[in-house]
Amino acid sequence: MGASRLSVMDHYFQMEMYGLNARMDMLEGYTTLGWLAAKTSRIDLGLLVTGVTYRYPGLLAKIVATLDVLSGGRAYLGIGAGWYEREHKGLGVPSPGIGERIDRLEDALKICKQMWSDDDGPFEGRRTQLAETLCVPQPLRRPAIMVGGGGERRLLRLVAEHADAWNYFTGAGVDGVKHKLEVLQGHCDAVGRDSATIKKTLRPCCMGAPTIRTRWSRI
Repeated sequence: MGASRLSVMDHYFQMEMYGLNARMDMLEGYTTLGWLAAKTSRIDLGLLVTGVTYRYPGLLAKIVATLDVLSGGRAYLGIGAGWYEREHKGLGVPSPGIGERIDRLEDALKICKQMWSDDDGPFEGRRTQLAETLCVPQPLRRPAIMVGGGGERRLLRLVAEHADAWNYFTGAGVDGVKHKLEVLQGHCDAVGRDSATIKKTLRPCCMGAPTIRTRWSRI
């Protein structure tokens, strides 16, 4: 039918701020993707996006590598800083402040890239230390990385440094999106990266509206 990528949310409770009841069904994301991997053969699979607080980063790298192997090389990693406080408190998941969550996001991106490489040595990050980054079996291909979020100082810098794609969940309108793209361009210039190598995607801030995806070549 022309679709190339299938994603599901990474939440434990449905979101009341969008008029939903927290007691409505919400499946765990990576378990759902494992089921989808068995039911499909060509479409890429990932979460839009993984909350960095929900899984230790070494375990996350192993989960995504396993999904890639079992799906025949169709996994991608969507990841962001996380935000839904009720589900954190409800299931006893620590929810630190935004600065620490961004630190953990940076660590997770670096850990995944190291674990999906030939380097199985230790890792020393801002918030995370791993004695070894062993991941066997390796992914069949290095999963593409999508970072979700719009933080201008640090998050978009991480997009420029590590991501193959960026997703922005917005109600800010065209001008707001253009501004974020300009900020991302500045970070790409600072790290010496061609921003055209980053796929840009947009999720309108309206539950129930269709996801709009486009690729900008210039503003």
